[in-house]
Amino acid sequence: MKTHYYLGWFNNLFPVNLCSVLQQDITDRKSLVMISSNPSIYEEAGATERSWLDQASIMFDEYHLINYRVQKEDAKTIIQNASVIFLLGEDTLKQNGFLIEYELSDSIKKSSAVVMGASAGAINMSAKWLCSKNLGYKVEMSTVFNGIGLDNFSVLSHFDLENNITLVQSELSLLSEEINIYASNKDCAIRVKEDKIDVFGNVFLISHSRILKLDATL
Repeated sequence: MKTHYYLGWFNNLFPVNLCSVLQQDITDRKSLVMISSNPSIYEEAGATERSWLDQASIMFDEYHLINYRVQKEDAKTIIQNASVIFLLGEDTLKQNGFLIEYELSDSIKKSSAVVMGASAGAINMSAKWLCSKNLGYKVEMSTVFNGIGLDNFSVLSHFDLENNITLVQSELSLLSEEINIYASNKDCAIRVKEDKIDVFGNVFLISHSRILKLDATL
């Protein structure tokens, strides 16, 4: 049963109701595998994301961080044995390049683990995403990147939507003609379990250039 969590960024802890569904979904707690978004930096990577799970009383027998210190083939083996795979937040582009370089996407898609991503990690879990300076990236040209493709939609995560609705709708209009886009701010989550999509917090659906605020179901 596939279970995917697309998270924003939580400045404090996971709220009680989100903790509750996570505890129900994460029953196998042998191994947490975190995938870096800045694989050349080793110190403190994943500390915040791990603290969210710790505070929700979701702890594991083993903890692994995949970055350049881990060999490519070892990384795939670690993923195969994962209970939960957590794509860390921060640098979407570097993480995307690392996933390609280490050929991790197929291993993640084939895994039976619960897959989670925060901010950059959530974006890279999706099928496609737009890299644009208007969405906060330091680039001159807008480019659509392929993500892992765990679900057939795009994600814009951890973005100040309330103050930029018009900009976001305009910027993502073209991509939204091709694929649904779920856009969220910080303390938000999208859960996909089998074919059911639930949302927590302020999440918007952009489809065929129209934007709709979704009712929270978690």
